Amino acid sequence: MTLELANKLIQSCARQMNERYVRSVFDEWAIVCLSGAGGRVLSYFGPRKADFQRNFRRDLGALRQGILASEGVAGDYEFARQEAGTGFECYMVVGRNLFLICNNTGQSMDTIAKDSRWLAAQVPFVELSDCFRADPLALDPETVCA
Repeated sequence: MTLELANKLIQSCARQMNERYVRSVFDEWAIVCLSGAGGRVLSYFGPRKADFQRNFRRDLGALRQGILASEGVAGDYEFARQEAGTGFECYMVVGRNLFLICNNTGQSMDTIAKDSRWLAAQVPFVELSDCFRADPLALDPETVCA
């Protein structure tokens, strides 16, 4: 999958989730490359583009151990239910050393999940996961993370 297609799928997923949840589920979506060579934001949709990369390590919070040790396959994801504010709620593996970060800067995942509409909002998220599982984002981490 190309970065352009990945961004289109993510935007479609966000729109569908928000429609089903009747408000924004995640107001931040970013594709990041993490490798031994470093890290880099490849695309970002949200309210704090300038602060996202600068605060990345801090905001990774509870997801830090899982994402940095991730040997998951494209489509795998993990939630941090207690993160709030700028702390990231979720990551999804989208390719080799490539991750989608999902965040709600106003609510924790625990609060979001307490709303019964969360069940319906999960459907497009799982479908997005299936898209990346079937066709991972294909970028060279050594080039894009440098």
